[in-house]
Amino acid sequence: MFDPLCCEMPLHPTWPDLLVRLLLTLLAGSLIGLNREARGHTAGLRTTILVGLAAAVAMIQANMLLDVTGKGPDAFSRMDVLRFPLGILTGVGFIGGGAILRRGDLVTGVTTAATMWIMTMIGLAFGGGQFSLGGMATLLTLVTLQALKWVDLKIPRNHHAILSVSWATASPPDLQKMVRPLGYEARFSSMQHDTGRDRFVYSFHLQWKQPDAVEPSTEVLSLVARQCEVERFEQIGEKVS
Repeated sequence: MFDPLCCEMPLHPTWPDLLVRLLLTLLAGSLIGLNREARGHTAGLRTTILVGLAAAVAMIQANMLLDVTGKGPDAFSRMDVLRFPLGILTGVGFIGGGAILRRGDLVTGVTTAATMWIMTMIGLAFGGGQFSLGGMATLLTLVTLQALKWVDLKIPRNHHAILSVSWATASPPDLQKMVRPLGYEARFSSMQHDTGRDRFVYSFHLQWKQPDAVEPSTEVLSLVARQCEVERFEQIGEKVS
């Protein structure tokens, strides 16, 4: 008889048991996928569900092959059913690696890759009949993605930007002295000569610390604009999604 609280993988699973495993995986994938979909991330509802179902099906297949005798102990090779879930983990590793992108200092897709990884583990847990483990993993994943996102936004972290200003002389302005009172650090990066205006364009690398929940202030631009002509301000830095 099917026990929904069962924490052991039965040697001869019934069809109702297998259906519950797949439905629970579908539910977990839907909950986690909706969270990612609502935030506009690439691995959304369908991707998360498919990853979980693939893991569950692989684990179910391994479960169904447990009672297959295979070849004798003196045969050249024997069946290893655990290669099914291990193959799924390897495949998801490649998918997760493809989801992570790096463009200069900007990194995206790390959380997406981690979400697909944990969804694979949840699918393996449900596929193996570990309902309590799969349920707890789903709950903790949702808490991490939803509740801890607010905590992550409140943590002060370093931010970086490129600030370009035009200046009449061939020596760069002392931008570090201008921005230091606001908590910014400025480092000279490059110089170009604008022959059309007979001016020099200097680029500086700015660094400051603030939580992601706080909108960047334009006060530093107003301060610099009192002495220089601001040409460009581009915020850069590491981003995890």
